[in-house]
Amino acid sequence: MPKPTPKKPSKTATKPATKKTSKVTTKAAAKPSAAKTTAVTKKAAAKLPAAKTPAAKTAAPKANAKSAAKSAATKPAGPAEGSVAPDFRLPRDGGGEISRADFAGRKLVLFFYPKANTPGCTREAIDFTRLGADFKACGTAVLGVSADSVKAQDSFRDKHQLATPLLSDPTHAMLEAYGAWGEKSLYGRKFEGIIRSTVLIDAEGRVARVWRNVKVDGHADQVLAAAQSL
Repeated sequence: MPKPTPKKPSKTATKPATKKTSKVTTKAAAKPSAAKTTAVTKKAAAKLPAAKTPAAKTAAPKANAKSAAKSAATKPAGPAEGSVAPDFRLPRDGGGEISRADFAGRKLVLFFYPKANTPGCTREAIDFTRLGADFKACGTAVLGVSADSVKAQDSFRDKHQLATPLLSDPTHAMLEAYGAWGEKSLYGRKFEGIIRSTVLIDAEGRVARVWRNVKVDGHADQVLAAAQSL
């Protein structure tokens, strides 16, 4: 009698179920992870613009402060037209001292020049000397001022026969008070020095006119015309 053939276990009973379950489990596990990653990415992206905004806000004040500091450094301070002229007392060529009080009730011209015995300063001083009688006729005194020593002013006066008193301000106190000392530029090099300026003071002791960065040619005549008009 032949032996019965044993039945082989069914493959379809377990394998498909295992694969399906595995796929479902994998997908289910993957979806939350993807959703979580997307949410994190969106949150991170949303935070980025907020992080940049404070930097932009703080940069503007710094730039403004830097610009203001630069402006303050380059712009010479000095009395405005209509304001009371600053007092001064300085040594002059030939000895002695001169103060603003010496000219009470009179008009006064102060011309500030960079350096004695240099071409532009020499022409300017000679022009004011040439017009000395005209200034006197309209009740106006004229003084030249620089940082040169009294000895240098004496030499300047004698060499060019100048009749205008020349004041020596080596400490720059008067120069700064009248806005004639500040930052200058020459061939791209910046430095501090005397800014060629002229100030006209009226008989009441107030600043009537101010000229900055003066061009020498014809300047003394312009100042005379202004003094005659007061």
